[in-house]
Amino acid sequence: MNLTAKKRTKGKSIGQIRRDGGIPAVFYSPGDSGHSIEVNGPQFEAALRSIKPGRLATTKFTLDLDGKKIQAIVKDIQYNRTTYQVLHLDFEELKKDVPVRVNVPIECVGQEECVGIKLGGFSRQIIRSVRIKCLPQDIPEDFKVDISNLNIKQSLRVSALQMPKGVQPLATTDEVVVVIAKKP
Repeated sequence: MNLTAKKRTKGKSIGQIRRDGGIPAVFYSPGDSGHSIEVNGPQFEAALRSIKPGRLATTKFTLDLDGKKIQAIVKDIQYNRTTYQVLHLDFEELKKDVPVRVNVPIECVGQEECVGIKLGGFSRQIIRSVRIKCLPQDIPEDFKVDISNLNIKQSLRVSALQMPKGVQPLATTDEVVVVIAKKP
């Protein structure tokens, strides 16, 4: 996804940036302390609407930063508590040879065919994402977990996730992802 950005000019307040339709942001590069930038607000909000819920952390953006194209991911986002307007962003530059740490969402599939659910249980997803470390080109969009063969009181752990080559989980492999619980 492409975004237009520019370095923040001195003398322009954060409030003025927001009134002009921009979003104040900080751009971090490996080994650098960070630079204050301004992102095109309507462009980012349009991109945000097109991203599936929970997938922002794994979405790669191409920032057109003063004419230079840079690959980056969103590391932090701040919203207004009442209007949900984006107030601030933190971007991290993606370099081909520098590993990144990201939270990858976990999606449970096969609920319609799940043995335990058919017997009266219900699916309880304990964790919704798993933190991983990998090179930028290896970042998975999500992890899909098939729960169709689980019975009541059975669970799947992080160790059951199909990790692509070069992807290392930072969570313990014993951590429970999903369990088929018995209704009380």
